[in-house]
Amino acid sequence: MSTSAYPSLSTARLLLEPCELSHLDGLHAVDGDPQVMRFITGSPETRDQTKAVIERVQARWARWGHSWWSFIALDSNEVVGAGCVQHLRRGGTEPDPECPFEIGWRLRRDCWGRGLASEAAVAMAAFAFDRLAAPTLYAVCDPANEASMAVMKRLGMRYRGMEEWYQRPLATCELTAAEWRTLRESNR
Repeated sequence: MSTSAYPSLSTARLLLEPCELSHLDGLHAVDGDPQVMRFITGSPETRDQTKAVIERVQARWARWGHSWWSFIALDSNEVVGAGCVQHLRRGGTEPDPECPFEIGWRLRRDCWGRGLASEAAVAMAAFAFDRLAAPTLYAVCDPANEASMAVMKRLGMRYRGMEEWYQRPLATCELTAAEWRTLRESNR
């Protein structure tokens, strides 16, 4: 299934393309790293697991018109991470349209600390608010994941507290569409 019908996003240093099987090696380099996955699932993925995730993500793009993008560095044309706009879920295995939209990201370890997650997060938030008309955008993470919390703060998100998502307590932040628009105007 080609994802070319779904929106790509771009930033100064990244192209965000809907995940597809041609990204398998690059995505597995991210999701197969125990340090990248320690706060997400707690363990690295096998190559077969990464392939299965890509296939699930492609089905979500087809069903919802939003899901996970691969982050491709413009200077190297390599997959350096992934990020999403999708509905959160409390349980089950699929995003729940009754839950708020979530924004999320992960980067290859050699790309940490360069501002790429924040750069991608701005583009994904703009997609959520401008194209999906999301009233609110949430982000969740393990409370020990200080790097993700820092990206949430840079995006302008407010801390809501510890909430139950994905069947575990997670630090939860939010940003409303009105707050997003005010932030965008003040940054012009």
